[in-house]
Formats: sequence, structure tokens, C-alpha cells
Amino acid sequence: MKETWWKEAVVYQIYPRSFMDSNGDGIGDLKGITSKLDYLKLLGIDVIWLSPVYASPNDDNGYDISDYQNIMAEFGTMEDFDEMLEEAHKRGIKIMMDLVVNHTSDEHAWFIESKKDIDNPYRDYYIWRKGKPDGSPPNNWGSCFSGPAWQYDAATDMYFLHLFSPKQPDLNWDNAAVRKEVYDMMTWWCEKGIDGFRMDVISLISKVPGLPDDENISGPYGDFSPYCVHGPNVHKYLKEMNEKVLSQYDLMTVGETAGVTVEQAKLYAGENTNELNMVFHFEHVNLGEKYGKWTDAKVPMKDLKKVLSKWQTELKGEAWNSLYWCNHDQPRSVSKFGDDRPQCRTSSAKMLATCLHMMQGTPYIYQGEELGMTNYPFKSLDEFKDIESINAYKEWVGNGRVGHDEMMRCLSFKGRDNARTPMQWDTSENAGFTTGTPWIGVNPNYTEINAQEQVEKPDSIFHYYKTLIALRKKHKVIVYGDYELVMPESEAIFAYTRTYLGEKLLVVCNFTDQKQDMIIPEDFKGDDITCLISNYGESVYNNHVTLEPYETFVFYQDLNK
Repeated sequence: MKETWWKEAVVYQIYPRSFMDSNGDGIGDLKGITSKLDYLKLLGIDVIWLSPVYASPNDDNGYDISDYQNIMAEFGTMEDFDEMLEEAHKRGIKIMMDLVVNHTSDEHAWFIESKKDIDNPYRDYYIWRKGKPDGSPPNNWGSCFSGPAWQYDAATDMYFLHLFSPKQPDLNWDNAAVRKEVYDMMTWWCEKGIDGFRMDVISLISKVPGLPDDENISGPYGDFSPYCVHGPNVHKYLKEMNEKVLSQYDLMTVGETAGVTVEQAKLYAGENTNELNMVFHFEHVNLGEKYGKWTDAKVPMKDLKKVLSKWQTELKGEAWNSLYWCNHDQPRSVSKFGDDRPQCRTSSAKMLATCLHMMQGTPYIYQGEELGMTNYPFKSLDEFKDIESINAYKEWVGNGRVGHDEMMRCLSFKGRDNARTPMQWDTSENAGFTTGTPWIGVNPNYTEINAQEQVEKPDSIFHYYKTLIALRKKHKVIVYGDYELVMPESEAIFAYTRTYLGEKLLVVCNFTDQKQDMIIPEDFKGDDITCLISNYGESVYNNHVTLEPYETFVFYQDLNK
């Protein structure tokens, strides 16, 4: 497999609204990001994935864009962006933009024109349809944020499609003029000097002709997935995008592709398919779902191993993995996959980091993950800001399908706001995030979990991540090595090997709060074995190991010596 910089990089995702506020208005901004670049340089990351900073009315926290070539006023100015880009590049850090082009805001100039008249040149930039004879929407699809996927417009007596919020109308990618507008905008950003694109819900851009009803409807609305996910022209359009834009620059590209299978991922991100570098799949983060995406249950260990191992082995040599536990749409990793109780949080956070960063693929760190930030202790629905959580409560509790207490447990466990609470910088008021009133509540545990304390403490989670990143830059086996699962039937231990050009790794992770016994594989017994990293500080292990709760270690062997 070809060696490239984006395979060897470590990505750090910044959700700007919650990262650092420079002017006291309670909202993170670009100058705040610039002020913390030295922190990220110290951590050792290579790329910042910047969640949307474009002009937006903020119906969906910036994923509803009203101007792709302007900056949201709350975040600053284009001059602030240029300064941040320049300062990042000075430190050897690249910037990957969040590209949201399945839909725009309903306040985008294109949609404002589109609504005016059925003969307007911009009408076909979006997906408009007449209702059914009885006046109901054109089909029975439901939106991702509850309710129907269609919004009625009385002025023209037609509906427009929105797979997300009614304020996020879907673009019509079958219109060549739309595609040219998108490619021109992307080129504009590339010429500015950005280093890549993370593509939001990119697998939804092509819809099945005719937009038929979902025949397998089981609730109030049908599922649009069979007609919109991995649609008939999605690969044609991405190849075109690659030809017109991506191939003209040295970029990192990753597509958000919900519902993607391994075989589909090979099409989106194959070594020679000329589309994207890699995709985000959601199979591991969607395990155990109960009410739609909602659950309050931990992920079953054997299922987690099975899913992650499948992606490791079945993409081998054909496509590249993206590795992540959490992002702006997922709960905090130590709360979901680990153990956020005070006595277990540090060890389990380090264990999770080891498990992920030692796999083949490009690892993504979400802001605060390197500190072991936890889910927020939500007590009432009023504390949630996220449209998805609020609408889900109305949909599931409002019609009596789920009780209040159970739904609150589900929202608290999986809600997107968990990832969006402010970054915890220090022990000062509001965790050092802002001198004003934060836009969303600060987790009260910031006095125990914060960057200042962890940077100063050599055995902190922060320094553990720093060591993992440094090891990745030193040993190519961590990046490119072949993966093989060990002890597949264990419901407690996640262990695997990596092999590359005479280098070998054994990665062992105890996913439980109990001690676990393990026999070290024969290949990793001998005087030539060294321990690269461990969260319990051990450097010498016997052939028979009793793992402490959430213990992890990595053995290394160089057969070339």
C-alpha cells in the first residue's frame, strides 16, 4: 500500500463554538483557536479538522450554511481565518475544512432566489415537488431531525426536500450548475491554502429518480435511506469532484458516509478509485441502539471487536481506515466505551486511546478527548441545545412510546450536546473557556479535568496521547502494519497484532473494571520484546499476565535486528 502523509497524520477535530472564546461573548471563535495552537503543537497533532466556520443562521450549529465564502460573525472575520491558517502552517499544522454540500441554509442566496418563482434560474438548485392529490407531501419520508422530510411553500404551492431540518434544504446534485458552483467554491478555498475537506453526509448527495414512497414504513414516517444513501450517481459526482478539484491539490479528504459497508467504502475510498482518501463509517458507534439511534446501554464487547476487526481486515490493501471514538455528533468516548467514574476514568481513557491509535488507519482525536472529558450530567430537557435531542424527546415521549425517565437516560448517554460542552482549559471560572456566559453549560468536573493540570502532570491522559502520537511517527508498523485479532472469543480483552516489514506489535486492552488473566502469545515471548507503552507503568511482563482493570500495553519486536 502506498505510503502518504495523510495516512501517517493524526487529526484533531475542533468544534469552534466550544473550543476557546477570545472576546468574552460566550462563543468560541477563530482567534481563540489561534491562541491555542501552541497547545496542539505540544500534543503533536498534524491536522486540524475544523467544524464549519462559514456564515450560518445556526439552526444546526453551523451545518446550515448561508454563505460558503464568508465567516460566521460569531466566529470572527475572514482576516481572523487567514491569520489562524498562517499561524497553523507556521507550526506545521494543516487545516481541513468541513464541507457541507448536501444541503444549504434556507437563508442562502441560492435558496432565497429558488423560492421566488418556479421559473427562477435557481429553482432547480433544490429539489421541489408537487404534493400528492390530497395535498400531503410528495412522499412519506421522515427527516433525520424528526417530522416529515418535506416543507410546504404556499407561494408556489410546492414542497422542498430537507433530509435534515426544514432550514436545511437539499441541493439538487443532478443539476450540473449546482456541481459547478460547489467545485468553484472548493477551488477558492484550496487556493486560499487549506489542506483538505471532511465532507458532511456526502453519501446522500444523489437521490433515486422519482423519489418514491418507502414501502416498508414502520412508524409515522418512511425511511429515506434506500433512496438517498449511496444513490445512483454518488460515485460519478465524486469522481467528477476529484477530477475538477481534489486531484489538483495535495489534500486530505474524508467522507461522512452513514450506513456504508466495507464494499461500498472500497468504492468511495479505494486506493485507485479516484474519489476520497477515506470514509467515516458508523458501525461501531451505532452498536446497541434501541429507539432509533437512542440507547442508554454500553456497547457489547464482542460486537465491538467484531466490527472494528472487520474494517481492519477487509479494507486491507484496498482502502484506508479512519479511526475514531467520538466527534461533535457522538457522546464522550470515555463515557460511552470506557468508564468515567473517577477511579477508572484515567486508566480507561488511556486504554481506549491505545486500542484505537495502534490500529491501521488515520486516527482522529476530538477536542477534550486527550483530557478524558466526560459526558455532561444533564438533569432536564431544558439543558439540551441540540435540535436532534429536543426533537427526539418530542417524537418518542410525546406520543407515549417511551417514558420521560428512560428517554432522558438515552439523551444523556448518546446526545450530541455531550461533545459540545466547552473545552476545559483550567480551574478558573467557566473552565477558562470564556470570561462571559458560555453558550452551553460547562461540565462541573472541570476542576478535576482540565488541560492546565494535565499538561503539567507527566502521567496524565494528555501526555499519554502525546506519547502515542510520537510512537506513531517513530514506528511505521503502527501506521501500515497488517492487523490480526487475538483471543476473538474474549468478552473482556481486546488484543491484536500488527506486522510490517519485520516489525511486530502486540496490543492488549482490558475493557473491564475487573482483573483479567491472559497468556502472552508464543511469538511475543523472549528477550527481544520491549514494551512501547502501558497505562500502569509496567515495562516488564511475565508470560502469564494478570491485567489490572482497564490495563493496556503494547509489545514491540523488531525482527530486522
